Amino acid sequence: MASDNSLTTVVVGMSGGVDSSVAAYLLKQDGYKVIGLFMKNWDEEDDECPAAKDYQDVIAVCSMLDIPYYTINFVDEYYDHVFADFLEGLKMGITPNPDIFCNKEIKFKVFLDKAKEIGADYLATGHWAKTGEGLLEKCSDDNKDQTYFLYTLKSKQLKQVMFPLANLNKSRVREIAKELNLITHDKKDSTGICFIGKRKFKDFIAKFIQKEKGNFVDENGKILGMHDGIAFYTIGQRKGLQVGGPGEAWYVAAKETSKNEILLVQGENHPMLLHDDLIASSITWVSEPPVFPLDCTAKIRYRQDEQACTVTQLDDKLHVKFASAQRAVTPGQSIVFYKENLCLGGAIIN
Repeated sequence: MASDNSLTTVVVGMSGGVDSSVAAYLLKQDGYKVIGLFMKNWDEEDDECPAAKDYQDVIAVCSMLDIPYYTINFVDEYYDHVFADFLEGLKMGITPNPDIFCNKEIKFKVFLDKAKEIGADYLATGHWAKTGEGLLEKCSDDNKDQTYFLYTLKSKQLKQVMFPLANLNKSRVREIAKELNLITHDKKDSTGICFIGKRKFKDFIAKFIQKEKGNFVDENGKILGMHDGIAFYTIGQRKGLQVGGPGEAWYVAAKETSKNEILLVQGENHPMLLHDDLIASSITWVSEPPVFPLDCTAKIRYRQDEQACTVTQLDDKLHVKFASAQRAVTPGQSIVFYKENLCLGGAIIN
């Protein structure tokens, strides 16, 4: 006997973008009882963080789809559990990924709890991923897949989550939105860190972290110039160094927090920027931990092809040995592991 979707309530996390708009539409088309829920995570100081405009777009989409909608304020939770940790990491010289921690601490934790509070059987989002039986899999559109940002989710959470865009591609999502004349059909995708928006990273962070000037040095210890503080730079960075001289461009290769020094090297593939192994901690497996040694593929940043590697366990850490050297391995960023289309989990690079 076919199940009656009308008896199932799905709360959709509505961002004001085209993806979540179409996700809500698809669920309604499938007969679910759909509720839109907009989450405000950041207090606006100017037009660069357009939460008010996004909420107006959510209202317009929900009205067009004839579904109820609510808004919820998680500004304090976001600041305490995502932004404060992000700042602390930068001060320590690492480069955390706030989008990953937002998914872990906010969207699929307190937001999921709030969705259930208002009667949800499931929480749905516009993320590009696939789930079933508590597993996390890559979506059909390889170019949009977001499992890298979702690796901290556990099977128990995933069994309560829907990703309606799993089998579509981006062009089809925009086509659907245009056919429905949704206000979000041609809205640009958000990029970068949500709370920074279009602002320059250094200018924004300088509002929260005091600049502490130190030396740029080369691999022989020669002073090349002055930096504004280790918090404002990341491994592999080329732009904004303001270091001249003959030869190839300079890149950040390492940060020495005890000396407040940043080591620069010339050439994007300098040996000091290449590493064939790494250590990672704060491990999360989507379901059961794998058997070690684990032969799999991994990514050390979102926009990267998966790389063949072997993973072994060292107490509460992982040692990852790559088949080929990786460029700009960055402490604080995440390494995420895959077996074909299955996302196994991940860890934080030390």
